[in-house]
Amino acid sequence: MNHYETVFIMTPVLSDDQMKEAVKKYQDLLKNQGAEIIHEENWGLKKLAYPIQKKASGFYYLMEFKADGKAVDTLETAYRRDERMLRFLTVKLDKFAKAYSEKRRTKNQ
Repeated sequence: MNHYETVFIMTPVLSDDQMKEAVKKYQDLLKNQGAEIIHEENWGLKKLAYPIQKKASGFYYLMEFKADGKAVDTLETAYRRDERMLRFLTVKLDKFAKAYSEKRRTKNQ
């Protein structure tokens, strides 16, 4: 299993409950694919660098997880089908990125 990190931006018109429900949907999707969620961060509502779909802000959320490539494909397909999603980025972490992520997590605790 590989180590991945995904950051996604959801539309700002969602309520907090709707945002939490959407995040739970993606967490459940990963768990059903056999992934292990390692860390999560809710970055909250932030201003975008440039407008996306005529929106100037969005809800940012980060998830770090271990999974195989098929789980990532399924996750990104779900992202593309969700009209609440503005942008997303999923990257595979190498050993240096994993070490940095671990250091960042322990520093924030």
